[in-house]
Amino acid sequence: MEKIRFGTTLYAGENSLSRLSEFTEERVLIITDAFIEKSGILETVKSYFSASMNTMVFSEVVPDPPIDTIVSGIEKAKEYKPTMLLAVGGGSAIDAAKGILYFGMESGVFQTIPFIVIPTTSGTGSEVTNFSIITDAEKEVKYPLVTDDILPDEAILDVSLTMGLPPVQTADTGIDVLTHAIEAYVSTKATDITDALAEKAISYVFEYLERAYKDGSDTEAREKMLSASCMAGLAFNQASLGINHGIAHAAGARLHIAHGRLNGILLPHVIRYNSGMASNGLPTDKKTAMRYTEIAKLLGLSAGSPRMGVRSLTNAIVSMEKRLNIPTSFSSEGIEKDHFNDQKQAIAQDALKDRCTDTNPIKVTKEDVVRILEQAY
Repeated sequence: MEKIRFGTTLYAGENSLSRLSEFTEERVLIITDAFIEKSGILETVKSYFSASMNTMVFSEVVPDPPIDTIVSGIEKAKEYKPTMLLAVGGGSAIDAAKGILYFGMESGVFQTIPFIVIPTTSGTGSEVTNFSIITDAEKEVKYPLVTDDILPDEAILDVSLTMGLPPVQTADTGIDVLTHAIEAYVSTKATDITDALAEKAISYVFEYLERAYKDGSDTEAREKMLSASCMAGLAFNQASLGINHGIAHAAGARLHIAHGRLNGILLPHVIRYNSGMASNGLPTDKKTAMRYTEIAKLLGLSAGSPRMGVRSLTNAIVSMEKRLNIPTSFSSEGIEKDHFNDQKQAIAQDALKDRCTDTNPIKVTKEDVVRILEQAY
């Protein structure tokens, strides 16, 4: 039996921010980062609130939000006593808000509270997922928090808030969308419903990501990428992910590479590994290879056999990453060989503990992860 639940109400399209004007007499704690606070985006969002609304801003969020940030946010909530939580920003702001929500409820700072999310990037899909990633900077470990308690009640998808995203972040977050969709598609928990969402997200990335990268004012491309991010989030929230994200979480905490970029470095190697076509003598895994071949066919790539389909797909991904100026290896990202070698065993061990790894289509060993990492170097 499969349980399929989409619990977040979406407001999308023209003037979707006007949803905020429907709230009255709330005390809103806004979770964001310093850039969003200073960019004018936050003032735009707040301008939709009625005069009866009271707001307080917590803008201490940093990339890969550490536990200390969560603690600070909870202290702010204790002081302010919000009746509504609003996250505005990219994946880090939304992850931080989810952490504050969860641990705030656990500690009794607040009970059930409306949780609204407004994404300003097209990458994580976090506005529709029950996932959050919290970093322990001291231990150099990222912990996935997975519970329906942090699933947003509402998400507002307004393309105007993504128009100023720089090309580098557009590329990195877009590749994150692609990785979400592909991993959901081959996950052991994939269903017909998640497949449909993943397929559409993959098609949109290949059609619109480069357009958004080359011309940040391309409204259609931005809007389609925002939709792709959301659809990929809906897909992996049901099907989960795989070893690509398991490694990315572990490596990101130790090598400090942007999450989407790290996923892009790993993705071709993970696809080859999962399909049994890596250069390590493993036999072809026909079932998983066929799943990747279905993606290749969807994209109109050469896919006369599973081997050809996997090769075409990985070549298309690497080619797109090069056009987006995304490094395709750890070395080209600037990671020193000695540092990489010092960290790879710990990264592999942490990746096996990651909950995303549980739904990878192939059973993974520590040696396999080390091999993937070395091939990606």
